[in-house]
Amino acid sequence: MKKEEGWLMYTEINKFKNMGLNKSQIARRLLISRPTLNKYLNMSPEEFESYVCEVRERRKKADSFKEDIVCWLKEFPEISASQMFDWLEEKFQVLPFKEGTLRRYIRTLRQEYNIPKTATPRQYSAVDEIPMGKQIQVDFGTIKVPDANGKYIRLYVMCFILSHSRYKYCEWLDRPFTTDDTIRIHENAFEYYGGIAEEIVYDQDHLFLVSENYGDLIYTKAFSKYIKKRKYKVYMCRKADPESKGRIEKVVDYVKSNYAKHRTFYNIDKWNEGCLDWLERRGNGKMHGTTRKIPAEVFIEERKYLKPVLDKIKHNYPVLSVTYQVRKDNTVPIKGNRYSVPRGTYKGPHTYVKVNYTDDNELVIIELDTDKVLGRFRIPVDKGNLLKNNDHKREKGGKIIDIINKTATKFSNPDTAKNFMELIRKEKPRYIRDQIMLIQKAIEETSLSSIDKALEFCLKNKLYRATDFQDAVSHYQKENLIQINNSCEKKICLKEEDVEKIKISPKIRDMSEYISALGGYNNANDN
Repeated sequence: MKKEEGWLMYTEINKFKNMGLNKSQIARRLLISRPTLNKYLNMSPEEFESYVCEVRERRKKADSFKEDIVCWLKEFPEISASQMFDWLEEKFQVLPFKEGTLRRYIRTLRQEYNIPKTATPRQYSAVDEIPMGKQIQVDFGTIKVPDANGKYIRLYVMCFILSHSRYKYCEWLDRPFTTDDTIRIHENAFEYYGGIAEEIVYDQDHLFLVSENYGDLIYTKAFSKYIKKRKYKVYMCRKADPESKGRIEKVVDYVKSNYAKHRTFYNIDKWNEGCLDWLERRGNGKMHGTTRKIPAEVFIEERKYLKPVLDKIKHNYPVLSVTYQVRKDNTVPIKGNRYSVPRGTYKGPHTYVKVNYTDDNELVIIELDTDKVLGRFRIPVDKGNLLKNNDHKREKGGKIIDIINKTATKFSNPDTAKNFMELIRKEKPRYIRDQIMLIQKAIEETSLSSIDKALEFCLKNKLYRATDFQDAVSHYQKENLIQINNSCEKKICLKEEDVEKIKISPKIRDMSEYISALGGYNNANDN
């Protein structure tokens, strides 16, 4: 510490203290630590004078090597402290200080001897605009973002940019990319662009390149096969030369800082869906800082210069999916049609599924958390259709053993019924749920006697199918109805006195008796 600098610092500290500033405010203004501030405040002017002199005279650990250090600094002004430390270790074997101490010491020597660290900056020149449809640049990025639980997870992004229009495409994964992933994302990007450029620029990434081999590039097997299929030129950047693809470097930073940063991650499908919306809204929808043009508007013209993709490469690995909300009636509205999902899929207003589209004009509805396929449907030409899978009507809740026990209680002998259904389960394990549902349907509104007779008949004849049980129930139910009707048609047996009563004939009265009883005869004479 120089004496003048020390006294200036000491004077400033005391000046701010007399102005009424607290310690935190003084430390922030002078950019010093609180311990240093406290040390200076506790010193009188005489004590501070003695302290400055002591510091100036204090010998530093690196002073023993000062001659070598200054010599090297003068010869190699651009040398780093790390390299200097290595040279000192090589010459003196053991050093009494650490690399950080040497770094601070070198900084002081550069000021003392006026040896600034020189570096020859790389010179750049403005690059001519690349013709339309000529080039796409590709690169990768990674960033940590918080999930719904506040835990940070790492996401990986692959970005594309059309060099002329600056029209961008991005796709994310929640795991490191594989070569198959990159090929799939290439196909998605070409579909997004509506074609392929003549040339694609890459960094020397292990997903694409095995070895540079002095200019004779050796690609990975899968990537080599892919570029032969797609027939576009590959421009592989030299190592440590990121500036040769500066456009895509800026895109990766832009996507991470403008879309991903401070955004909460829920699942990869919603994240990708949100990124596509962001591209439309900002990435491609706002004016570019260099061209002063909107990429989406320039792309309308550049798209005409892209080589069309006539045959889409089919693949078995996952495709980019879109999420849709499930309705209360366990249907999913998708582009003007409704598609059924299994009963019980809907679990509230925030129930979502993801939908993948295949190359065969089909869509696949998948459970969001487990990736379980809920349904597969062919996409109709028209709109307004309700497409249902009959299997979705089945009640799939509960374990099979619970369903068997519950159904067995409908019989007079539950143990025998359970034994019968277990035999069916042994015969048709894949369809046991459907078999029990058919049994439940057969015993609805059926007399207990018919049910028991049907069960006895099936066990006796070893008929272990629900359809046989249903036929037997129907037979015994009809038989029961016939017996009831016959009993109603039987003649009633009468006693002997009842028969005698039936033989008695009623007395027939003369008409004049009825007229007289009604008072009509006298009236007739008066008239």
